[in-house]
Amino acid sequence: MNDCLFCKIIAGEIPSKKIYEDESCFAFYDIDPQAPVHFLVIPKAHITGANEITAENCAVVGHIYAVIAQLTKKLDCKDDYRVVTNCGDLAGQTVKHLHFHVLAKRSLAWPPG
Repeated sequence: MNDCLFCKIIAGEIPSKKIYEDESCFAFYDIDPQAPVHFLVIPKAHITGANEITAENCAVVGHIYAVIAQLTKKLDCKDDYRVVTNCGDLAGQTVKHLHFHVLAKRSLAWPPG
């Protein structure tokens, strides 16, 4: 997608503080962190949101969760973290590219928002 912020980050057109990259996903720190550890993991393939996950593209979601587990261990999050995926405007999705926020190293209240 030519106008997608996250596609531009993946392409290197917009700088980011990358913490991980492989053939199917990209992880970088959030520019407005809401916790001491706050990063995003996104698929390299442009998937608009969680409502666009299908049998054909769902393997990337499992891979992303494996990457999240790896990164939270590397960042010493001690298995205490939250993964958030917003889907649609009312849920707060501002970038129409599937992404997973990972927040850690502070108490996270429930319910969120």
